[in-house]
Amino acid sequence: MTGLVLKLSPKERLLINGAVIENGGRRSRISVVTPRANILRLKDAMHPSDAKTPLRRVCYIAQLVLSGDISAEEARPQISSGIHQLKLVLTGAPCIETLDHAHSAAASHQYYHCLKYLRRLIPIEDALITGCPL
Repeated sequence: MTGLVLKLSPKERLLINGAVIENGGRRSRISVVTPRANILRLKDAMHPSDAKTPLRRVCYIAQLVLSGDISAEEARPQISSGIHQLKLVLTGAPCIETLDHAHSAAASHQYYHCLKYLRRLIPIEDALITGCPL
């Protein structure tokens, strides 16, 4: 994750390599220079009961790597398989491109970026499930 810049709101919390970090009372920016640091914004964390759809399950697996609950080696085949299955349903060019980026990020152990790409597709998945257009 070399070069990742996080812009934090006051009192925002992060999980960095298993440690919860809380920002002070002002907005701030943090540059992460350690490669492959596991970072999860707690405001973006998904509760296990919310991982009910195929896309959300893949997001949750990426989140588990970031939180240190499962190893990257354990998660990688699950994420790869999940992304392959999502490509069968989310067939539009922008979706396929986003899924390819997520897959590449996971393959290079950049699970923060993988999760970030996957989360972009949640509104599309929601629209498909509910039958409502975006």
